[in-house]
Amino acid sequence: MNVETGMVGFVALYIFMLAAFTGYEVIARVPAILHTPLMSGSNFVHGIVVVGAMYALLNASSTPEQVVGVIGVFLGAANAAGGYVVTERMLEMFKSSRPTKH
Repeated sequence: MNVETGMVGFVALYIFMLAAFTGYEVIARVPAILHTPLMSGSNFVHGIVVVGAMYALLNASSTPEQVVGVIGVFLGAANAAGGYVVTERMLEMFKSSRPTKH
């Protein structure tokens, strides 16, 4: 293993761990009443994840890289679709159950 390759992997792991810790700390401090609107309002982030996974998949040169890319695209798309389902259910809660008069 090349020293530079090991260092790049270490830096990538460090960035991932830092992002996971920061994300947990930020979300843990959000009040429960704001959690669902905040998460449903950030559905665009899931779209960026899907685009990034598709880019990684297009640049995959080996079978394991392609498998990881397909899994990334699938999970990102499922996460985006789930976010929109949650948003729709949340908005249904605010609709009046009685007919409106015009």
